[in-house]
Amino acid sequence: MKIQYFSLIVIAAGVITVGAIFSTTSNDSESINLDMNRKIGTVDTSLGSPILGSPNAPITIIEFGDYQCSNCKKWFLDTKPDIMTNYIDTGKVSLVFVDIAFLGKDSGPASIATYCAEEQGKYWKYHGFLYSNQMSIDNGWANSDSLKGYANNLGLNMELFVSCLDSEKYSKRVQFNTDESKRNGVTGTPTFFIIGPNGEQEKIAGPQPYTVFEKIFESMA
Repeated sequence: MKIQYFSLIVIAAGVITVGAIFSTTSNDSESINLDMNRKIGTVDTSLGSPILGSPNAPITIIEFGDYQCSNCKKWFLDTKPDIMTNYIDTGKVSLVFVDIAFLGKDSGPASIATYCAEEQGKYWKYHGFLYSNQMSIDNGWANSDSLKGYANNLGLNMELFVSCLDSEKYSKRVQFNTDESKRNGVTGTPTFFIIGPNGEQEKIAGPQPYTVFEKIFESMA
């Protein structure tokens, strides 16, 4: 399948202070995991998403994606549900999302919004809401007003969310993750790194079907 290719522009992220990292299960609540230097395989995920699934899962998926990437949405809708049911919800696999904001002017704010939602324990709900409601690049679906509307629909504290989003509180976090994709040779989205229990690593490009992931998981088990 065709994936979206792009060239990354190196951005000076400045000094970044790594904050507390959160882990989560498929439930609504997100538990705190104070891992300040989270690196999985070759990828520094310390400023990526909360962990989806068990932090003790033997296999980890690292997904690089943009919220305006249509192929990322395709994977989210077509492949991820079966992985959730058979591997993440059963404790065999965990997932970390590392955002790349490159497709349009609304990509960065969309990523920032997910971290504002994380402050209120709803990162994965907001993440899913974005992909479920994704439309064309920069057509308004991910502008500031829309992002605030999604937060309201999810029952977030709007005063806290609006303050976080309008201040671009997590812009350096998003820049760091974009730079991390370049350091790991990511040239298109979605790109996945599958890290096994012994540190073995497989790379998958594009919205590949469930069977491609299943084969790799079983080979690492």
